[in-house]
Amino acid sequence: MTAGAGMAADIAEQPEVFARLLAGPARERIAAVAERIARRRPRHVVFTARGTSDHAALYGAYLTEIRLGIPAGLASPSVVTVFGARPDLSESLVVGVSQSGGSPDLCAVLEAARETGALTLAVTNTPGSPLAAAADLAVDVAAGHERAVAATKTYTAELLALLLLVESVDGGPAADIDDLPGLAERALADDTPLHLAARYRFAARLVTTGRGYAYPTAREAALKLMETSYLPSLAFSGADLLHGPLAMADPDVPVLAVVDAGPGGQSMRDVLARLGERRADVVVVGPEDVPGTAARIPVPRVDERYAPLLDILPLQRLALAVALARGQDPDAPRGLNKVTATL
Repeated sequence: MTAGAGMAADIAEQPEVFARLLAGPARERIAAVAERIARRRPRHVVFTARGTSDHAALYGAYLTEIRLGIPAGLASPSVVTVFGARPDLSESLVVGVSQSGGSPDLCAVLEAARETGALTLAVTNTPGSPLAAAADLAVDVAAGHERAVAATKTYTAELLALLLLVESVDGGPAADIDDLPGLAERALADDTPLHLAARYRFAARLVTTGRGYAYPTAREAALKLMETSYLPSLAFSGADLLHGPLAMADPDVPVLAVVDAGPGGQSMRDVLARLGERRADVVVVGPEDVPGTAARIPVPRVDERYAPLLDILPLQRLALAVALARGQDPDAPRGLNKVTATL
């Protein structure tokens, strides 16, 4: 098989995955889980995840606090698995997010949470996994088999499943959520990422940044670049970037900035102005041009809470193209396996 063919196929399937999750049976199952959660009325929501799924969990935390007004955060599995602690999660919903559902540390967190009286939920692409078995409730993200080691379609399927779940707890998704498959096709149709790949072929390091809903996208883009092309990539929230890391910005350190339409995107304008003062090479991912930046990767304009499902798509294509330009095979990154078991 040609290098990168598996990752390319996985990326291309995402509109179909969106359509499948938004179809009747899958959506109805998520709505039923949401009803159980709403009846329980948790006071806190705690997410636990690793790797790419950790970024989906971060998106879920933003959704939970912004849409539901319930405090949310990400658990550190080592608290349970390494230090043997048992936090009292009796009034919480604890959500494990994992493509494979096979990591022992995530299972241990859900098991410990159940012991203290929490309601537990597994969000996974493997319904018969140990994580699903450890949880009270389970959501199948229905992404299908992923060919490449680097997660792409399972990541966006997790995002959409969490979006549907939170929106259903909040009374039901808006009708425009059904536009996402078509919008994903539009986001994948533009070839700007392929043209920009040469820009990063010889880069020594790279910075990604965004705020609010865009921050998980910045983190996931950095991970995709690191694991497929071995390009050291640092992800910062726009606010944190100004608290010190800005000092390393210069024309030799390219920046990918996720700037959507909405409050989070608007809050990035000051960050971009400061990067401009440092003469940083900034490429924006977003629906409109930003003065002073070098280029833009276009994405459709949507409500900011939907944007992470679309913004990451051209960044996945960029990671694939950069890896190939640097002579790597993104389908089989060195030293990595599809399932990573940690304790």
